[in-house]
Amino acid sequence: MIRRLARTGTDELICRGRQEASKLLERTGMVAPIALGPDHRLSLARFRAITPRHFFEGAVSDRTPRLAIDRMPDARDEAVAIAEATCRGRFDLLGYEALSFGDPIDWSLDPVAGRRAPVEHWSRLNPLDPSTIGDSKVVWELNRHQWMVQLGQAYRLTGDLCYARAFTDYVEQWIDANPPGVGINWASSLEVSFRTISWCWALLLLRGSPVLSPALFDRIVRSIWAHAAHVERYLSYYFSPNTHLTGEALGLVYAGLIFPELPRADHWRELGTRILVEQSARHILDDGVYFELSTGYQRYTLEFYLHLLILSRRNGWSIPPAVGDRVGRMLDFLLAVRFPDGSMPQMGDADGGTLVPLARRGQSDFRGVLATAAAFLGRADCAWAAGGAPPEVLWLLGPDGLDAFDALRPAPPADAPSRLFADGGYVVMRNGWSADDHQLIFDVGPLGCPVSGGHGHADLLSVQCAVFGEPYLVDSGTYCYAGDPASREYFRSTAAHSAVVLDGKSQASPVGPFRWAERPGARLLDWRSTRELEFADADHRAYVEAPGGGAVHRRRVVFVKGSYWIVIDDLEGDGEHQVDLQFQFAPLEVHVDPTLWARARGRTGTELLVRPFASVALKASVHTGELDPMRGWISPIYGRRVPAPLLVYSTVTTLPLRVLTLLLPSAGPRAAAPAVSSVIDASGAPVGLVLEDAGERIAFGERGLPEIRTDRWA
Repeated sequence: MIRRLARTGTDELICRGRQEASKLLERTGMVAPIALGPDHRLSLARFRAITPRHFFEGAVSDRTPRLAIDRMPDARDEAVAIAEATCRGRFDLLGYEALSFGDPIDWSLDPVAGRRAPVEHWSRLNPLDPSTIGDSKVVWELNRHQWMVQLGQAYRLTGDLCYARAFTDYVEQWIDANPPGVGINWASSLEVSFRTISWCWALLLLRGSPVLSPALFDRIVRSIWAHAAHVERYLSYYFSPNTHLTGEALGLVYAGLIFPELPRADHWRELGTRILVEQSARHILDDGVYFELSTGYQRYTLEFYLHLLILSRRNGWSIPPAVGDRVGRMLDFLLAVRFPDGSMPQMGDADGGTLVPLARRGQSDFRGVLATAAAFLGRADCAWAAGGAPPEVLWLLGPDGLDAFDALRPAPPADAPSRLFADGGYVVMRNGWSADDHQLIFDVGPLGCPVSGGHGHADLLSVQCAVFGEPYLVDSGTYCYAGDPASREYFRSTAAHSAVVLDGKSQASPVGPFRWAERPGARLLDWRSTRELEFADADHRAYVEAPGGGAVHRRRVVFVKGSYWIVIDDLEGDGEHQVDLQFQFAPLEVHVDPTLWARARGRTGTELLVRPFASVALKASVHTGELDPMRGWISPIYGRRVPAPLLVYSTVTTLPLRVLTLLLPSAGPRAAAPAVSSVIDASGAPVGLVLEDAGERIAFGERGLPEIRTDRWA
């Protein structure tokens, strides 16, 4: 306890103490929970007349509906279809489709698990307890009310009052059923903030509807006051100082901007802006990687800061230029790791959500945020990656935003395709910016962010790769946080990644759904890039305490540009161990033959061939959709998992051990495996490969580079 206090600063103790005291006083009735807001001077007429000047141009422009219908008819049909389902009480949330929460809606229900959260003070509830709550993510996704934004879009696009009536009915039901401070929907300040943002958007989109009465408007504004006051009181300064804190800050900016007549409105706007500016330096590493090492949460963060920058420009606020610079570096990183086919690789956790869903997007589809950045920041490379102006550009930036996007001349990044992101810990090896290029991502960084590692996975030295543009080796994804503890543990374990597993153990042991008992990290030893070759060398010590003698895992990756990769795994230690060399594939057809050649067939007929070489016998196996133990799954979006082949090469041997693996792209089916042999040193360990078909030989010295050589360039 003394050591814990020593690590905790005075400010943290004061903040946590104040928040805990507030919870206690509210629970015991000594202080009433934050009530619906006080009297205010904002009338519906004034809101309709003045507020649009301060909001996103696309949401309030009279030209937006016609432009959307003319230029994006599919998006119009999609928004109307979603709104129609919402009117019927059916919701597509995360990876779940057509969920029903009853009629009237039970706002505390998880219909997937069949659990209903108790109706009591929010601080008495444990959102991570599946036995009483189910999966809180499912409950909260409904209660973010982002589908109300889509009701607003449908009303603007059609003029049909049924969508406006659905909004007014649902929001009144929600306010009646969720008094401030009571129930699961007040248990996360981030969720309260997201709901605030959704209501702001819905009100602006529906502001002209005759069914939005002054009395209901007053009631909604009072509830928004309660939302913002709750967020301010329970900001996640120390509980979750990540996207929770920045998302909460953005909610305060929204509330203070849209409802300036409310008490504390100016304070909320200034406080939220200050938090976002300060946290940008902490959350965005110097190389542009989001500090939780998650592409999903990097998208969240980009959305937060783009909204802040757009609103600040529209309202004449001054934001330090460093914030925009950091946003630019975040975009640079995403463009570098983006798969050649345009999808975004999963790294770390992803909860499947977004800030304001102005168009339906898959978890790996970042075109909306990239296109918005392109138009707003004048980024031709982001326009290239987006491939065209999507609905987000119009709804956020209006007709001028579409003009700005159209004026750009899309072009790939000027940076080299292969890059090291030293702060985040990623090496990208790529032979070009074309849609059919090869790419490999090598994880050489820590396990998650320095605060808790909560959204990081035990995937040290793992690889992902795309062949002829198509993703072949992929991250397994997330699947869930709280509803299924066994699946939560599997999907973030080493066993679910393209890495080396020793004695069946993960590189780190989970302690609950968002913490780890230990926090190992990888260490980059060398990185270099030449015209012909790229080379990365890294190791980790997660297995040094393994029973029977530990081991250091060292992995080197060589890219013979445009041709193939060689992965060299060294386990340096002693004792007898089971070693599993794993490759997690996308949902593709994968076969392995008795000579250990594995063949993965892509959707377009291309292939990735895999062949390991070692001084000991290896056993090959492919596992797809197995449950006991769980192996061979990926999760393309939160709440959904699909079978996908996990290729495993296994042995039980005495260390040290070296395995040299060839990853060989093939433009089409081969009648037979290529002629490849290994170069063996005096100890019998492989130190090189001879690719006879290509007339190439690559050999590795004892320490790796600079002794790599290939006969083709000798």
